[in-house]
Amino acid sequence: MRKKITKPVLFILSLILSANSFALLASDTVNKVDNTGNKQGYWIVYNKVKKLPAYADDAKVEEGNYADSKKTGVWKTFFPNGNLKNEITFTNNRPSGYAKMYHENGKLMEEGVWQNNRWVGEFKSYYENGQEFMDFNYTSTGKRQGEQIYYYENGQLMMKGEMKDGKESGTWVGYYENGDKREEKVFNEEGLDTEKTKLFESKKELIVKAETTTTKELPKIADAKTEKTNEAQKPFDGNGQAKLYNMNKQISKDGVFKNYRLMDGKDFIYNKDNGALERVAFYKDGKYVGDAPIEMTDK
Repeated sequence: MRKKITKPVLFILSLILSANSFALLASDTVNKVDNTGNKQGYWIVYNKVKKLPAYADDAKVEEGNYADSKKTGVWKTFFPNGNLKNEITFTNNRPSGYAKMYHENGKLMEEGVWQNNRWVGEFKSYYENGQEFMDFNYTSTGKRQGEQIYYYENGQLMMKGEMKDGKESGTWVGYYENGDKREEKVFNEEGLDTEKTKLFESKKELIVKAETTTTKELPKIADAKTEKTNEAQKPFDGNGQAKLYNMNKQISKDGVFKNYRLMDGKDFIYNKDNGALERVAFYKDGKYVGDAPIEMTDK
């Protein structure tokens, strides 16, 4: 005699069938290619396709929407540990709109609006502990304009001043990490007015950090053998403003030098295995002060 299937059992079976049907439907709506070969709709890209070093084959590398094989809307990329790396808005396959970059620990690293291969409007960057590092403003043409602010990792104001058309203007005030005033730098049309610049000693005990052997804390010296200017620039003699390139023709250092030492500017650090840009260290007065924003054109 056949057993009669009860209503509760039928209900459970229907749920299982519905779930399986939904899973099949969902998989059918991801990574679609139309009959002309164009990518359409929502895509998830795994490393078994990208084959990037340090990622597992089943690790998610990026996800977002395509329209006729062109990226559109917000695309997300991920670190090998699965944490979010970037959230970049695309229009017609080009970065255009609000963008966020993250540290590998998951904390926000930088955010702002990217248009026509440059930052525009307000831009902010952050230390790995989440504390704000830079608060900049850019013009619609990508030049820094208006008030510019730097902070220490403990949240204390580091430096503040005005920019006009991408150049320092007026009086810039710098502070020690304990809050005392450190300097007043005056800028005119020709640049820094050394006669009007003032330096101050700290009235309170300075904050002393534990010594570290990390290479990013050490002074950066340009290597005349491996770092060159491009052919359009004058040969580098170790002094003044210069943009240097490594043997792979990637930007290695960009800023003001004195006796080959990077005084003010950026030091570009690349992955030794794949050559990808990992970090941009920012130097002020010859000292490392944090990581600068990684411009899209640098990646």
